[in-house]
Amino acid sequence: MVTPARSAYADLTREQLAILVPELLLSGHLIDRSGMAHSIAAFGREGMAQVAIEEWQVASPVYTRRMRRALGYAGDSVETIFKGLQLDIGAPPQFMDFRYRVDDHDHGEFWLDHCGALADVEPMGEEFVFSMCHDIEDPTFDATALATNPKAQVRPIHRPPRVPADRKPVCAWTVTIDDSHVPPPAPANAHRAANSRAAAVELDPIDPNDEGMGDYSGPLLSDLRFADFSRSALIRMADEVCLQHHLLTLAFLIAVGGRADAAETARIGRAQFTGIAGLTSERLRDALGLGTDDAALAQVLRLHPAWNPLRYSGARIELTTSGVQLWLPKAGGATVDGTWPALIDAEHLGAVAAMARGVDPHYTAEVAADDADGLTVRFGKADKPFRESGEVAITRFSTGADFRFADRGIPLPLTVL
Repeated sequence: MVTPARSAYADLTREQLAILVPELLLSGHLIDRSGMAHSIAAFGREGMAQVAIEEWQVASPVYTRRMRRALGYAGDSVETIFKGLQLDIGAPPQFMDFRYRVDDHDHGEFWLDHCGALADVEPMGEEFVFSMCHDIEDPTFDATALATNPKAQVRPIHRPPRVPADRKPVCAWTVTIDDSHVPPPAPANAHRAANSRAAAVELDPIDPNDEGMGDYSGPLLSDLRFADFSRSALIRMADEVCLQHHLLTLAFLIAVGGRADAAETARIGRAQFTGIAGLTSERLRDALGLGTDDAALAQVLRLHPAWNPLRYSGARIELTTSGVQLWLPKAGGATVDGTWPALIDAEHLGAVAAMARGVDPHYTAEVAADDADGLTVRFGKADKPFRESGEVAITRFSTGADFRFADRGIPLPLTVL
């Protein structure tokens, strides 16, 4: 079969896409609510922190550069770094409420008025807060900034544990570009993400004649109001955000694989995938006002980040009179890279079943065909609903599971004083 070249998001309206893109950004962020729970169980708190550091260091520079090229915000300034953060699954809008100030090309600050990640971790105690806000953030913030300028440094002004306990903003950081700064060496496995199919996949360019913002070359905005972007730009943005999911998962599996054998790495990867697969399906269904029938399932599967961009995964979703089918190639780019589609086979359909049950808990998933070219999964409905999987329940622990985006009105340009 020929890998589909058309984006799965090309059939959506501009209004639907403006709803979808922040949902995809939040989905990418919640990957770690699933993955890190299983990392703690396997490696302890300190081992989990090291996995998190390695995955973000390896993945974020690759997708930061991709998004910068796609949306046309060139340069190596603090302002460019901040634009990258606004389109990063590490900083989904509102849930991770980053605020920015640009002083000049080389200096700026950001702070978080709300931090969903902190809201998830604070109940676990100060040791976990310290792991996230100190051990993990120091090297990973730098890794993201270095993708724009190798002389950039991100340093804390203050950060949790919070004193007093309700301190706002929850943290604040400086970003400084200093020619005397010697950048750290690249992470040991950085080449594996940089040379992946995900890093190299070519997506359709944005149509400059489409109505709305076709790029982000203008001033840094206080918020991104996705409805202001053109339909073409939103399609590209959605596909790029899905690649962020895959690159982060690739880096996660690389980090886990450095600490566990192949079987244990696959087990942890499938648990991570299952947890985020089900929760994301549920949120996509609700965000787009879909039902619980086969048409809704087919739409959610088409839009799910696990199978997008279609040019990368090669997945095919069909809605027929006999139900919904998912076909996954055995030689698609995502399978070659070893990301989510590579974790699905005839004996391991848990993530696919969770994905369907995020639409309706009655759905079953079974193998319809399995040959040298690909795997076909058929979905049906059981008489009784299935209990939510433990992996999805773990991911639902996050406050992001029920988070709702708000309309904040017209964003303001953040100009240099």
